[in-house]
Amino acid sequence: MIRRSAMRVVLFKAVLSGLLSLAASLAICFSIVPLLGGQVDGAGLLMAIVCPLTIAIPVSAVHFHQSEKLRRAEATAATALVRLAKIYEELRAQSRLDGLTGILNRQTFQKELADISRMGTSGGLLFLDLDHFKSINDRYGHAIGDEVLRKVGQLLSAHCGSGDLTGRLGGEEFVLFFGDLAAEDMFGRCEEVRLAIAQLDVRASTGAIVRVSASIGAVYCEAGFDAEGCLGDADRNLYAAKAGGRNTVALAGSDF
Repeated sequence: MIRRSAMRVVLFKAVLSGLLSLAASLAICFSIVPLLGGQVDGAGLLMAIVCPLTIAIPVSAVHFHQSEKLRRAEATAATALVRLAKIYEELRAQSRLDGLTGILNRQTFQKELADISRMGTSGGLLFLDLDHFKSINDRYGHAIGDEVLRKVGQLLSAHCGSGDLTGRLGGEEFVLFFGDLAAEDMFGRCEEVRLAIAQLDVRASTGAIVRVSASIGAVYCEAGFDAEGCLGDADRNLYAAKAGGRNTVALAGSDF
């Protein structure tokens, strides 16, 4: 419904239109009728006054009422479009990101890694798995486990530059791709990430320190690399890191 203030505006415009119509009617009568040899008086004058008012005011009121409804409908539609655009962007972001950590989900990471490969970019691919994560959940509860995952996601995101990617593959498994990273810098970057995870400050509800560490399997990706193949190689190196005692880095099939 149109608000009362809007209705008052509609009525004001309608009355104003009626008065303008009346003025036009009288102007025509007093300018044309004498030229034709007539006089403006009596019933003629009454009709010149009544007709514009009885026709123009109702017709104008309907016109302005419909115009106001249309204006409000257009404003509502515009607001709805803005909201829909915002919701669409939120849903698009949610479909790309892991809900808990805020970094890329598995599907999006794999797609973007493949896109990077097609662009001819080389770099280092790290496959991370948090050590003894089930024990963290069992000992401190799933809320603390989720906090660990969130903090790891934030840490990995902080290590990413403009040409890098990070994502959560699921559970306690994460991936990092450092674009244009030189092969000789791979181990140093892996150690940097591993040590940063080991230094995370996570506290249980009792105030106890929750120890967090990660095993990392890494592989250097040449330009035009096969994304799925490199993920598989990094995964195998991850198992080598775990077999080597955990909280370690395995790069190109070698333990460090």
